[in-house]
Amino acid sequence: MRDPEPQRKTARDAAPNQREDIPSTYPSVTQGIRNQEREVDEEDKEEISVESYPMPPSYLLPHLAAGGCGGAVREGEDQPLVPPLNFAMVEHGVFRSGFPEASNFPFLQSLGLRSVLCLCPEPYPEENLEFLRTNGIKLFQFGMDGSKEPFVNIPEDTIREALKVVLDTRHHPVLIHCKRGKHRTGCVVGCLRKLQKWCLTSIFDEYQRFAAAKTRISDQRFIEIFDVTSLKHLNTSFTCLEK
Repeated sequence: MRDPEPQRKTARDAAPNQREDIPSTYPSVTQGIRNQEREVDEEDKEEISVESYPMPPSYLLPHLAAGGCGGAVREGEDQPLVPPLNFAMVEHGVFRSGFPEASNFPFLQSLGLRSVLCLCPEPYPEENLEFLRTNGIKLFQFGMDGSKEPFVNIPEDTIREALKVVLDTRHHPVLIHCKRGKHRTGCVVGCLRKLQKWCLTSIFDEYQRFAAAKTRISDQRFIEIFDVTSLKHLNTSFTCLEK
């Protein structure tokens, strides 16, 4: 009786986990195709958050800012660089965020800030003041009530004075912040965008990305009716100056 002929091993038998229509020499392509359905599911579940706002990755921002604005990222430092809540770059040398905490100080130090513009009316915390003094950072404070009706309760003159600080490159790099970096900061940045001749659709889109579920129609109304005429003579093209 003749022994049965040995079965020939096919490429599919040799690599049972591999799609036969995908060359084994391109594992990244294989993996990419396998992940397509999973990626679609994850995208459906993923919520749009402030962190998804188009901007350089947070771990790169200190290096970008230091390279362009005179800051320094020291080699060998073990301190983690943690951005403040809702942190983002508005323009070169202009940043926005929620109220900085002590854990954010190393990150802010890496930006080489010259100025901080606070939009909260409460006295600035001593811990934050000490950080500013130690790093030679100037504080500008334009207290605005965190009211839900800013177009009634926030004087336009306050916004104008805040914008004058932001538009003066001698104060750059500058950080604009309020409590959460949503409404008051959003109004100031929105008025800045209006001065930069952004269309209202783009201005409101940026505002909503940060305010998210807390979007206020009243804030957008304030931005819409804000008169930029008295500020048109100021420079809106930012160039970070050397210290």
